[in-house]
Amino acid sequence: MKWRTVMEVLIKGAGDLATGIGWRLVRAGYTVWMTDLEIPTAVRRSVSFSRAVYEGEAEVEGIRAKFAKNFEDGRRIASEGLIPVFVDGEAKILKSLRPEVLVDAIMAKKNIGTKIDDAALVIGVGPGFTAGADCHRVIETKRGHYLGRVIDSGSAIPNTGVPGNIGGYTVERIIRAAGDGRFVPLVDIGDTVEAGQTVAVSGSLPVKARISGIVRGILQEGVYVTKGMKAGDIDARCERNHCFTISDKARAIGGGVLEAVCGWEHGI
Repeated sequence: MKWRTVMEVLIKGAGDLATGIGWRLVRAGYTVWMTDLEIPTAVRRSVSFSRAVYEGEAEVEGIRAKFAKNFEDGRRIASEGLIPVFVDGEAKILKSLRPEVLVDAIMAKKNIGTKIDDAALVIGVGPGFTAGADCHRVIETKRGHYLGRVIDSGSAIPNTGVPGNIGGYTVERIIRAAGDGRFVPLVDIGDTVEAGQTVAVSGSLPVKARISGIVRGILQEGVYVTKGMKAGDIDARCERNHCFTISDKARAIGGGVLEAVCGWEHGI
């Protein structure tokens, strides 16, 4: 096994769940690199390192990430103790970095290119991966009893298409695009809204809140959306601090990844 002074982990994806993973790994002493799309679509962007792509930098609970222009820039950023974030939807940086660990946290509900020989340890997050086939470990992402579980053989629970229950609501809490086109939010993360209120415009059509609560996440202005696409999240519990801190789900999944990495590191 090839070791460096500090083990490096590449995470595909930099949305809120991937950020929870990266945050826990950095806190445990690992060096983390991340990739995302040119136009990220994380709705919980206040707690997503993907924000570094269009803002240059992002900080989540004391851990900082910075946009990396190229591999050399990423090396410099990592040497400063920050997380480099690349615009690299296909994770081509993998060939240059050659990390010990690869984590696929794109959350596409299917495997769109990760292979078990991409790194010494390959971890698939959520449905679409099979431990022992296209990765070494799978992390359960469905809310409930098994959330964050490390799966050594087999797959995670299949995607149900129904969002997890938060504050007594599932599908109702999701803000979805009303039409195809440019997305323009009319509220900010942390704002309180009422059921029926217009919270955004997509494709010139009003996007209305289905429940009253606090805006926990919403897409940034300018993203091209399609009708029905997830564009935001309303939390009926109205805890403002929840909008700007890592969720229980992301922490649990991050803990599962950390368990898998530590176990592999110790030969378990």
